[in-house]
Amino acid sequence: MEKEHWRGGNMLYPVPAVMVSCQRPGERPNIITVAWAGTVCSDPAMVSVSIRKERYSYDIIKESGSFVINLVSRDLTAAMDTCGVRSGRDMDKFKELHLTPQPSQHVEAPGIAECPVNLECRVTRVIPLGTHDMFLAEVVGVSVDRRYMDEKGTFHLNDAGLVAYSHGTYFELGEKIGTFGYSVRKKPEKQFRGKSEKKSGKSPEKQSGGKSEKKTGKKPEKQFRAKSEKKSGKSPEKQFRGKSEKESGKSPEKQFRAKSEKKSGK
Repeated sequence: MEKEHWRGGNMLYPVPAVMVSCQRPGERPNIITVAWAGTVCSDPAMVSVSIRKERYSYDIIKESGSFVINLVSRDLTAAMDTCGVRSGRDMDKFKELHLTPQPSQHVEAPGIAECPVNLECRVTRVIPLGTHDMFLAEVVGVSVDRRYMDEKGTFHLNDAGLVAYSHGTYFELGEKIGTFGYSVRKKPEKQFRGKSEKKSGKSPEKQSGGKSEKKTGKKPEKQFRAKSEKKSGKSPEKQFRGKSEKESGKSPEKQFRAKSEKKSGK
């Protein structure tokens, strides 16, 4: 397999494409599209977003210390793209894109009501990197769309038609190919047994007995007896009796009678 070799660059794709909402106190809220976003810690739950210093939202997030990551579904892709190429200095993105500011429970910045998931984030650290600064933040609250909850309370996030970004192009998540750990997961014993019974119509014990009986037309006990009789031409009882008579030349009754007469002299 031949490959070309390039200088170092950002080729880690696909990545989530999200809308990040933010707001200064007393000002209208804004939305910025971010592809450099990700999970950095599980406990406490933490994320990062990397933003260029010249972006309108950069100062808003740095000064307010909070933002909301809004996951994007297929029907919001055009709005997301617009938020990435138009500046909040020149337009009210919520109003012009017909999006609804959703009050947050734990931070000042609003979420986007139309998005299936909203992650409320509080900034813990800003790390200067180069073209971008990374905002590390703790996830202090999560809101989800009830349309993707079932009657058992399970949230089906993958039914939302989430969007990813890869090398300049947006994609909707596609076909499911497995779940975490599926490659080493063992099948339950009951499931395996049920599969075997389904094929034969019998339990494993019955299958074994049925197989032997099928070959000979007899049950296992009868097979053994028939086999013994076949070798000697007699039943097991007759074989034993015949062996005793062969050794003494007499039947068991005659042997006993002769022994008694020998002792008594009669």
